[in-house]
Amino acid sequence: MPQAKAAVLRQTNTPMTIETIDVGPVAAGDVLVRIKAASLCHTDLEAIEGAIAINLPAVLGHEAAGEIAEVGAGVTDLAVGDRVVLSWNPHCGSCFYCERAQPILCRQFLGNGPKGFHFDGRPRLSCDAIPMHQLMYLGGFAEYAVVPVQAAIRVPDAMPFDRAALIGCGVMTGVGAATRVAALRWGDVAVVIGCGAVGLSAIQGCVLAGAGSIIAVDPNPARRQLARAIGATHACDPAEAVDLARSLTDNRGADVIIEAAGRSETFRLSAEAVRPGGQIVWLGKVAVNDQVSFRWGSLMQEKRIVRSSYGGAKPAQDFPMLARAYLDGKLKLDEMISARIPLEQVNEGFAALKRGETVRSVVMF
Repeated sequence: MPQAKAAVLRQTNTPMTIETIDVGPVAAGDVLVRIKAASLCHTDLEAIEGAIAINLPAVLGHEAAGEIAEVGAGVTDLAVGDRVVLSWNPHCGSCFYCERAQPILCRQFLGNGPKGFHFDGRPRLSCDAIPMHQLMYLGGFAEYAVVPVQAAIRVPDAMPFDRAALIGCGVMTGVGAATRVAALRWGDVAVVIGCGAVGLSAIQGCVLAGAGSIIAVDPNPARRQLARAIGATHACDPAEAVDLARSLTDNRGADVIIEAAGRSETFRLSAEAVRPGGQIVWLGKVAVNDQVSFRWGSLMQEKRIVRSSYGGAKPAQDFPMLARAYLDGKLKLDEMISARIPLEQVNEGFAALKRGETVRSVVMF
């Protein structure tokens, strides 16, 4: 059973500590992954601040990439040395929701998630014989992670680890929102609200889907400039979004709105800026017990609203496709990495993320 250096959260609203933990066992259907890169996501920050309930002590990190170091019994489609991106949505494949192609609602996934252990509900990490919990079944802020085989998706060997890590959450969520959930059609006018990592990925999904005009909406001029650099055709402040969308559509409004900011006012904006019969995809979120109100008229006229957590992800298909899109120059990931940091600077990285200074910082192992 290997030991690993890991960033451990022992109490919310306190810095993580760098500790040595025990990793394993590698049971049947498991793989041991040597983590090479893990990026800092707002969901991890929410766990640190207590907005997401997780049992402690825990190893966070759910946007990660590495290479297979060991395979458990019964694993035949991965081998030692394979380069993989980790997916935080393992699913049983046979429950009511999995059989209806809704793996994000898998009963086993949702049932075991709050425990913070492995997909089978048992721990795979410990420290001084005390079980450690894993955020979202992964625990990527460590040198090693034990994950179910379906959570490790092989990608081409040419894919750099730091850019591969981004695919596992933010990129998949944003690109999938445009290509899978919204089902954008060629020539559509799309609005993406919020230009963080998920929103920037949604913009690229709109490009890949063939949108005619892509409006990036963010109050931060630097984020708007970055959005233009990766494919947005227009960019504006939230106060200008409705008028700009209408000016491009004979006063109808946008065909598709993708909300990736997670604020009450941006949810309302999405309903105002979409055309009659248009599609709204909500990726952002507020606290689960918060109330969000709308002008009733903004919801009329056959508008469709979908909330998506993972962009309709089919990781086994989507992760290799996204990696290939990057290698072919069709998906821009370099621009989304604000900093590469050692594990010892993970707390500083999250402080910068909270201040809005970074899109993605990546811990390099």
